Amino acid sequence: MTNYVDRAGLQVAQSIADLVEGQILPDLDITPDHLWAGYASLLADLVPENLRLLEVRETLQAQIDDWHKARKGRPVDAGEYRAFLEEIGYLVPEGADFQIGTENVDPEIASIAGPQLVVPVMNARFALNAANARWGSLYDALYGTDALPGAPEGKGYDPKRGAQAVAWAADFLDQAVPLDGASHKDVTAYTRDGTALVARVGDTTHGFADPAAFVGYSEDGDTASYMLRHNGLHIELLIDPAHPVGATSASGLRDVVLESALTAIQDCEDSVAAVDAADKAEVYGNWFGLMTGKLQETFEKGGKQMTRALNPDKVLTAPDGGTLTLPGRALLLVRNVGHLMTTDAVLFEGEETPEGMLDALITVAAAMHDLKKTDGARNSRAGSVYVVKPKMHGPDEVAFANTIFTAVEGILGLPMNTVKLGVMDEERRTSANLRECMRAVKDRLVFINTGFLDRTGDEIHTSMQMGAFIPKGEMAGSVWLKAYEDGNVDAGLALGLRGRGQIGKGMWAKPDMMAEMLQAKTNHPNAGANTAWVPSPTAATLHATHYHQISVAERQDALASRDRADLADLLTQPVLSGRNLTEDEVRRDLDNNCQGILGYVVRWVDQGVGCSKVPDINDVGLMEDRATLRISSQYLANWLLHGLISEAEVNDALLRMAAKVDAQNAGDPAYTSLVENPEGPAFQAARDLIFQGVNQPSGYTEPLLHAWRRKAKELQA
Repeated sequence: MTNYVDRAGLQVAQSIADLVEGQILPDLDITPDHLWAGYASLLADLVPENLRLLEVRETLQAQIDDWHKARKGRPVDAGEYRAFLEEIGYLVPEGADFQIGTENVDPEIASIAGPQLVVPVMNARFALNAANARWGSLYDALYGTDALPGAPEGKGYDPKRGAQAVAWAADFLDQAVPLDGASHKDVTAYTRDGTALVARVGDTTHGFADPAAFVGYSEDGDTASYMLRHNGLHIELLIDPAHPVGATSASGLRDVVLESALTAIQDCEDSVAAVDAADKAEVYGNWFGLMTGKLQETFEKGGKQMTRALNPDKVLTAPDGGTLTLPGRALLLVRNVGHLMTTDAVLFEGEETPEGMLDALITVAAAMHDLKKTDGARNSRAGSVYVVKPKMHGPDEVAFANTIFTAVEGILGLPMNTVKLGVMDEERRTSANLRECMRAVKDRLVFINTGFLDRTGDEIHTSMQMGAFIPKGEMAGSVWLKAYEDGNVDAGLALGLRGRGQIGKGMWAKPDMMAEMLQAKTNHPNAGANTAWVPSPTAATLHATHYHQISVAERQDALASRDRADLADLLTQPVLSGRNLTEDEVRRDLDNNCQGILGYVVRWVDQGVGCSKVPDINDVGLMEDRATLRISSQYLANWLLHGLISEAEVNDALLRMAAKVDAQNAGDPAYTSLVENPEGPAFQAARDLIFQGVNQPSGYTEPLLHAWRRKAKELQA
């Protein structure tokens, strides 16, 4: 049971009050009375507008549903459909040309292209791992994954496997930071010659093709670190002839360390299962620890107690004798929740209040501890707080987010636009009006990105009544998706986001399939994106190689002159349009989606795990969060509505797939069997997500998941 204290007419959960008043505020010269009074005023002013915007969502959806119902069985006339969307205000007119005006943006976001991690901030260990993923061993990333053919042999270090990694890394160095007239694989020594770094091959000395690539060093006897820079990213050569790996190298090179996760999103949203005040206090507490730099986590690994903390900066000597300081941590953004959900962490007159507003207040207040720092390791050296805002539908909702953060800045005494916003382009109305969405936050905007899963979930829900959608496996080739991906980049380039923010692409969901990622994920920098999501620090290191192979700046220059993506293509719905699927096709997708829903929901509801590696129906581990659940549940709700599957077939598939999921989780001592508990919260949540999917707001899974997770916590208490 949650205990509350009265603050400025609000009922604030004791756990939240203790964190805010006892830890966050004391060093900020902000009194609790001032903060809570300001927040009460914010709620009074803005909650009515929040409710109105949610009502607009429902009204527009009902109008679209009715339009499709009235034309059931008839082909959609694209011109008539677009005119209808304009008439109801779903599509808004584009205004005059403008440019993004955001200022005081750190270079990791504004000007350097590189990987981005997304991690549940509720898990302190994961949060620390992501923050520390700024630098990663290329040798380790190659040695321990399928990026190289075969696998290590034996229990200890496998020299043959090590040689594979060394050879791959040498080829990489030859591409990224080539020598003049020699190959890195033949180097017998790296050494300084005045202000230059040179490589010896036998009796011959070779400089680097680009001498300016050498930017720093540290030396201690036989060991050394030589820092290189290419495409804005750093490459560190570690020399240690006494190390087991260095001893096998003629040059003593023991590792190649890459600047990897330039940025990391600490997530309060889709990858966490935070359903009540206690959960929110844990989320906010971890973010606060990251912003103060004091977050630590102690855990057991290999039978030993280990404590993880944030890495320090790297301090080296510049070639001219000065000091080179490089950040030791990824630049952190925090993803708040959207406008839909409410929280019991703060009540007004006994009613829950908008969760996104509380996220805005507390995450920004916590980040002020970073803003106060003037030297040493810190997050933003430009004096900004970076917030990613998801699940917004159209320009009015984005403008409302701007209003919320303006109010928060006022409460906290921050200059306007200290808070920078990332707008996730993951809802259809936002995609269709993206440029006007960007206009609404043109002086805060630092990030736009695309996300296949959530965006497809909204694609299905918006056109739910039109007809049955094509199978999920075919969606990647649909017309609307290419227009969506291209249109996001087009808007970012046309409106001047270059030099001020990120144009991002989505997640590589297969953390164990790095060879495939190395081949496939070049498409993101080639598409003009200067960041893309990865599921692990190892994946960040391997994906970093792509930003050395491809100059995103050059790609953006080339793409800036292409024709703009066609809105007509974006509005083309990927429905079957009279095509009949075979029984095998239907059953395959039914089983696949049911297994995926159960595999994710059982951990979310029973264990409070919002993001984890979930085996798919073929036992391939996929990094999944709520976006995966949204697309799967909306697919089955759509097929159920249009008669491709029946309620009995869904129930049968859920029971069959429950046995599959139970077997996949047999080694988890905390796991509760789905087969043995078909009336339990997890199984019932999965059913509700499908059978109530048509009526869920925008097809979101949060309302049902939160309700069933709270029920599970009650039963476990």
